[in-house]
Amino acid sequence: MPKIAILLVLVAAMSATPAYAYVGPGSSLGAVGVFIGLVATVLLALVSFVWYPFKRLARRVRRKDPAAGNKAE
Repeated sequence: MPKIAILLVLVAAMSATPAYAYVGPGSSLGAVGVFIGLVATVLLALVSFVWYPFKRLARRVRRKDPAAGNKAE
């Protein structure tokens, strides 16, 4: 059964005709906006993924520094 489904999908893909459609400036700007949004999302995810461990490490270092507490007194 899966072989028949793959064959049908290939035949349907090969029999597609060109759309000859106009792509206006509105849809182009929308596509650019979506692309910029996706890139920004990935970059923000990477930065937050890297930033959180550094932030946690800095907190740990500050807590374990007993000399800093004695100097304030």
